[in-house]
Amino acid sequence: MTDSDFATLRQVMVGEIVAHTIFLAGRLGKVALGRRTIDAMAKVPRHAFVRLELQPFAYADTPLPSGCGKTISQPFIVALMTDLLDLQPTDVVLEIGTGLGYQTAVLAELALHVYSVELIDDLADEARRRLQRHGYVNVDIRTGDGRVGWHEHAPFDKVIVTAAPDLVPPSLIDQLKRGGRMVIPAGLADAQQLLLVEKDGSDTVSMREILPVRFSELEQV
Repeated sequence: MTDSDFATLRQVMVGEIVAHTIFLAGRLGKVALGRRTIDAMAKVPRHAFVRLELQPFAYADTPLPSGCGKTISQPFIVALMTDLLDLQPTDVVLEIGTGLGYQTAVLAELALHVYSVELIDDLADEARRRLQRHGYVNVDIRTGDGRVGWHEHAPFDKVIVTAAPDLVPPSLIDQLKRGGRMVIPAGLADAQQLLLVEKDGSDTVSMREILPVRFSELEQV
């Protein structure tokens, strides 16, 4: 497939994200995602962050295997989680679960810097190569237990987690700035909810359920 083919499929993907958002408007409380989120989804080449043999399916609104028993989330969920963060150009973001780097690239389009933690060495190394190849220089990746975050660079304006713990890890809440947001799936495998976690100026934390989801378990070392 050519770059032009992929560009056309990416626009179709964006249209499906827009339609999916309208369909879920009653649950989400809005009929459209933010313009910056949509622009980032329209720009990042998802086919560059999936396995070669899966590139023809890169812009289908479905999860895809990324190797090592992990998956890359469906584009709508990537867009929704990104939009819920309300990213600003000055934000420093912590991402838990780098995978092959697609969500990381979307974040890097919208934030000042992304610190990403990946449990599996092979995925972390591959994500670095893919991100560097496409010019994303505002990203640092390390291998480790995502549940403990990245203390050296905390606190973070925003936190996003792309695998599901049973409960929101307290260490990730601790590393969230006052006024910050975290988007995280949590719960048992058959009862996960996508959560928006917010910390106000007095360190009070609130959580809101967005919609039911199904993510891989957030493993620990």
